[in-house]
Amino acid sequence: MTVERSRITVHGVVQGVGFRPFVARLAGDLGLHGHCGNDDVSVFIEIEGKSASVSEFVRRLRTDAPPMAVIVDAKVQPVPVRGDESFRIIDSRHVPGARTLVSPDVATCADCLRELADPRDRRYRHPFVNCTNCGPRFTVITDLPYDRPNTTMAEFPLCAACLAEYRDPADRRFHAQPVCCPDCGPHLFAEIDGRRVDGDDAVLTALQGALRGGRIVAVKGLGGFHLVCDAADASAVATLRARKHRPDKPFAVMTADLSVAAELCEISESESALLRHAARPILLLRKRNTATIADGIAPGIDDLGVMLPYTPLHHLLFTPTPGSDVAPPRVLVMTSGNLSGEPLCFDNDDARTRLRGIADAFLFHDRRIAVPCEDSVLAVADGAVLPIRRSRGFAPLPVVLPAQGPEILAVGAEIKNTFCLTRQDYAFCSAHLGDMGSLESQRAFETSVRQLTHLHGITPEAVVADRHPGYSTHHWARRYSDSTGVPLLTVQHHHAHVASLMAEHGLVGTTVLGVAFDGTGYGCDTTVWGGELLLVGPDVLDSRRVGHVQPFSLPGGDAAVRNPVRVALALLHECGIGDVDGLPCVAAIPAAERAAVKSQLVSGVGCIRTTSAGRLFDGVASLLGVRHRVTYEAQAAIELEALARTAPHPALLTMAVENDQLTLPLLVSGIVAGLRDGTPPAALALGFHHALAAATADLVDRAATATGASTIGLTGGVFQNRLFLALVRAHWESSGYRVLTHHRVPPNDGGLSLGQAVIGAAATMRGP
Repeated sequence: MTVERSRITVHGVVQGVGFRPFVARLAGDLGLHGHCGNDDVSVFIEIEGKSASVSEFVRRLRTDAPPMAVIVDAKVQPVPVRGDESFRIIDSRHVPGARTLVSPDVATCADCLRELADPRDRRYRHPFVNCTNCGPRFTVITDLPYDRPNTTMAEFPLCAACLAEYRDPADRRFHAQPVCCPDCGPHLFAEIDGRRVDGDDAVLTALQGALRGGRIVAVKGLGGFHLVCDAADASAVATLRARKHRPDKPFAVMTADLSVAAELCEISESESALLRHAARPILLLRKRNTATIADGIAPGIDDLGVMLPYTPLHHLLFTPTPGSDVAPPRVLVMTSGNLSGEPLCFDNDDARTRLRGIADAFLFHDRRIAVPCEDSVLAVADGAVLPIRRSRGFAPLPVVLPAQGPEILAVGAEIKNTFCLTRQDYAFCSAHLGDMGSLESQRAFETSVRQLTHLHGITPEAVVADRHPGYSTHHWARRYSDSTGVPLLTVQHHHAHVASLMAEHGLVGTTVLGVAFDGTGYGCDTTVWGGELLLVGPDVLDSRRVGHVQPFSLPGGDAAVRNPVRVALALLHECGIGDVDGLPCVAAIPAAERAAVKSQLVSGVGCIRTTSAGRLFDGVASLLGVRHRVTYEAQAAIELEALARTAPHPALLTMAVENDQLTLPLLVSGIVAGLRDGTPPAALALGFHHALAAATADLVDRAATATGASTIGLTGGVFQNRLFLALVRAHWESSGYRVLTHHRVPPNDGGLSLGQAVIGAAATMRGP
């Protein structure tokens, strides 16, 4: 019998997740001896026994790890045999200045749900039941190391029973920092009709009755407040829209369970798995025609954002309260607790102030939220995960970079903002912060930067911003640089998009031909870019524009972004199409506004030139009569995609490729001719998607041949369009190209900060 001993160092999210007890159990199962313990950055293990058993231990260390553990790497090295006769968990070691990784918040596990539903269990109907395998993490942390005194649970001393569980390595609550019970944990209370309600069951009865009565409730969750109403109540949904100042943008819903979600939407196996993922994201699903919810939840589109309950409180909202005759709703609208354009409310007093004009009732608890965190949003495209918003359940897990580098703060974009911090070979993207257009949002951004730089122990060596001089994040970065002396670097928008895709695939240092299609990005020529082919080389600082959409005008600049009808008129003008009477876009615009737009287009005064693929989608949507004015970003394009999916066949449209440009005249004239001939708008919408995809593939093929590139990257907000993404990818299925899409950070501006950070790190290492 061959006996060997190995030393294993495991890095990642391996503390506060039950990793050491798991290691001890695994060693016992395999008859191995040795020890394990924590330091500030890893779990260290020495394991001894039969060679085959040691090999099996190393394999199962990864495959059988606890649900909340995330192993970044596990380094194994042989050491001399010592003849240990048992396996022990030893005391922790501390490394001065070291910072461990932080786990994201995770949905309530099956074991805790069984306790929640068991009248014999002491945690029966306890709204804060959790263990090492589930519950709050990131949103309750105030400092590292991750111990109870460094969380907002420090305000709740453990009772004797919970303390015994916390100290027992054999218990699944061993070192579960948020552990609590009805005797020692947080508690619910409500405010409704000017009165306070205490007692968990009394609170839930009152709130379920309010929801059934068509009222809007502000509910405090893991990372902030939701505004909640009965999704089957059309009047309540309309009232919520009016009060929240959100006329059209879809609401997400939470269903009681997976079976209710399946009544509303078509759900594939991969989508079902994502709905049940420990992160419990909002998942975009295809609505069924028979969906029994208010039409006003997701008007004009065929998708519905659905999530399952992820906290004990959510499960209790859907569960009848003992002694109550109120039947709880089966589907609830769950939208962010804020006015549109403002940051998320996460503090009780702030919610009372900012949400009092929206909510009829408040469901509070007395556990503070240390770090606000919105829900994540995902979709499935060609069977793969497509992130739309990376936040709760995923932040602050890092993207691992190919090498260690300087500490960088990248401040992201103006909309869908996240920022990114780098330390060693990790890139930490913040939770979703939203649009930076308001003073409140900018203050929330600054607070989040301060929290995360402290939490990760980072002192930035450079601050990186988008090159657009008008972005509030750009101005913030300049002020930060001036006040701290930290150098300010700026990065072109689409270069950052491509770099973010390269970083998440571990391909920084290679050559990628990036297709960066989005709405708006400040170009190197000071025009608005958005339909770009960029070649990024082994030196990630080197980016070369090798193709783009034909430029066209945006009459009125930002006014055209809000009014796709103006973009439609601009496309017609750019393509020399003068016979426009009777077209849907012309019928939709008042004569005075049309005359003003025509004057701008002829003179060029008040116009901005753009290559934006996003604006092209907007203009086509208006040409086809789909959407002429928008109330939220990408509304016209989203509704155009939804219409295209209803067509049995695409209309035959062509987009020409000339030199390095995707040209417009053949495409636009074909759409106009189709409208004149009575071709259904749905067929033309699908034909547009096919034509743009085919032309994009053609332009990429030409650029790849000219440059020798063999890896193609698809990035930018346009590639949230799953129909277009699938059509573009289909052109290269048998081509030999490697095609990259986003799976870890969004293709939209929510992923931009990662690319900025990677470029900023490279520039800092290169030096002046």
